[in-house]
Amino acid sequence: MTDETVDCFNCGRANPEWAQVCRSCGVALRHGEERIAPTGRYPTDRDSLVSIAAVIGTIALAVILGLFISSLNPTDPSVGQNGDPTPTATTSAPPSEAPSVAPTASVSVAPSVSEPPALSGAVVFGTTLDGDNQVTDPTETFTPGMVFAHSITNSEPFGAAAIGEQVLRINDDGTDGDTIVGAPQNQLSVDPAASTAGFVAGDAGNFVRSWGTGLYEMRIFVGETLIARGQFRLAEG
Repeated sequence: MTDETVDCFNCGRANPEWAQVCRSCGVALRHGEERIAPTGRYPTDRDSLVSIAAVIGTIALAVILGLFISSLNPTDPSVGQNGDPTPTATTSAPPSEAPSVAPTASVSVAPSVSEPPALSGAVVFGTTLDGDNQVTDPTETFTPGMVFAHSITNSEPFGAAAIGEQVLRINDDGTDGDTIVGAPQNQLSVDPAASTAGFVAGDAGNFVRSWGTGLYEMRIFVGETLIARGQFRLAEG
C-alpha cells in the first residue's frame, strides 16, 4: 500500500491508489486518467459546485440590491396626484373670453346693409295730366284701352335739356329682369330750369302687345344720375 490516492471521476472523493471502485459512490475507478465530467444527472465535482454556487449567489445579490434601490424611491406613487389639479385651472379660462367677442361683431354689421340710396325725385303713373304736367288720377295697373301717362317731380331743377327713361321687367322673385328700353335710347326733352315734367304715351295696349303682361319698373336718369324710379303693371283687359 502507498500513500498515493486516486480521485473518483464521478464524486471527486479520494480513494487509495490500489482501489478499483470508489469507496464513496461505487463507480469503477480509472487509473492513470484525469477526472472528467460526471456521468450522473447532476455535476458533483467540486469545481462545478463552486461555479453553481457563485452564479446563485450573484442572482441573489442582484435581487436584494434591486429591492433595496426600489425602497429608496417612494415618490413615484405621488406624482399622479399632483397632476390632477392642473387641468381644472385651464378649463375655466375660455368661458371668460367668449362673451366679450360675440356682441362686438353683431352690432357693427347690421346698419351698413339695409339703407338704399336716397333719390332726389319721384315718378307717378296715371291716365291724365293737369296744367302743371302732374298726374291727376294715379294708378299702377294698365290694361288695353287705358291711356298711359306719367309725371316726374325732382327736388331741384333738372339742369339738362333731356332726361333718359329706362324700362325693365321685374321677375317674380323681385329681382331685375330684362331691360325693355334703355335710357340712352329713350331721351325725352325737358326744361333745364324746371323740376317737373309729364308725358302721355298713348294706349297702354301697345305696351301689352309689345312687352307682354307683368310688373315693370321705370327709372329716370339725368345724365348718368338716377333721380327717380317707380313700378307699374301691364295686364289684359
